Amino acid sequence: MLHQTTATPIEWARAACDSLMSVYLPEELPPAGRWHYHQGVFLCGMEMLWEADRDERYDAYIKRYVDQLVDDHGSFYFARDELDAIQAGLLLFRLDERNGGSKYRAAADKLCSLFQTLNRTSEGGFWHKDKYPYNMWLDGLYMGGVFALKYARAYGNNGLRDMVLHQEQLMHRHMYDERTGLLYHGWDESRMMPWANKETGCSPEFWGRSLGWYGLAIAQFMDELPEEHEGRDELAASLADFAKALMRYQDAESGLWYQVVDKGHLADNWLETSCTCLFVYTLAKAYKLGLIGEDGLHAAKRGFEGLAMVCRVDERGRFILPDICIGTSAGDYENYVTRPTSENDLHGVGAFVMACVEMQALIGE
Repeated sequence: MLHQTTATPIEWARAACDSLMSVYLPEELPPAGRWHYHQGVFLCGMEMLWEADRDERYDAYIKRYVDQLVDDHGSFYFARDELDAIQAGLLLFRLDERNGGSKYRAAADKLCSLFQTLNRTSEGGFWHKDKYPYNMWLDGLYMGGVFALKYARAYGNNGLRDMVLHQEQLMHRHMYDERTGLLYHGWDESRMMPWANKETGCSPEFWGRSLGWYGLAIAQFMDELPEEHEGRDELAASLADFAKALMRYQDAESGLWYQVVDKGHLADNWLETSCTCLFVYTLAKAYKLGLIGEDGLHAAKRGFEGLAMVCRVDERGRFILPDICIGTSAGDYENYVTRPTSENDLHGVGAFVMACVEMQALIGE
């Protein structure tokens, strides 16, 4: 059984993956039988764990999830009007490299084609979903951006790199707040959403997990962009500034971050685990890249220690991550603080495993 204060990050990652594997077959991961970013985030965390310790059980589990949904011709059902549908495509590249054949590349090609058909703002920013017209959400930068850069590296479509950096630049232009250094969850070019500021188009709050997706995205962009790419310096500056902003809002007592990140002083706000996991990952990556100093490493360690203290095991010894906000649209303060929480939601467990693997790389065995 794991001990909260002595278990290594990689041991936590194994416990999280093994526990969910004991509950769900790959095709049963909720929502069952769907090509969906919930499963994709968890399995991307598992893939990182496999890369760290080469336990082939994890590779087989990921492969089964994909193979249950993608046929021998690379055909599969996915939502064709949203960036969220692209994220699980991150699993295809390693499968293609390890297993050969054509199905994984064909599936990746289908997902990549969405970039040609998704609706866009007047400046070329992707609508997050068709049902949210003229909306850009921070979430979308991760849901589509990392896939596009991996596709460019694997298959040579270099124009995708400029497309992705343009999306980040648009978000920074329209959603960045100079006072806090944070970014608003959503921006509506049309100003028609109930939450949209009539002057700026921004949603009114800084929601934790959306900021986590943004940090995860730009941290992983740094892995995927060639060293000589002219966009790296600007992206590195954005990551450094964002990491420093996160450090200012970390709860001093728990090491965690709040659901509405900058309003921890309000009594009905609460500490949320999935955003904390993503922030720990972001800080660890920023430190590894030399973009922040020892204070950033300390914040990452404090965040991870805080997560270890709230994790628990059930009566069967299975890992439990509590206090994960369920899926949430942009909205006002009440919208966020009244959202239900869940245990072992794949949003949170996947982010936790990513944080564990990245922290292990920093602190060693």
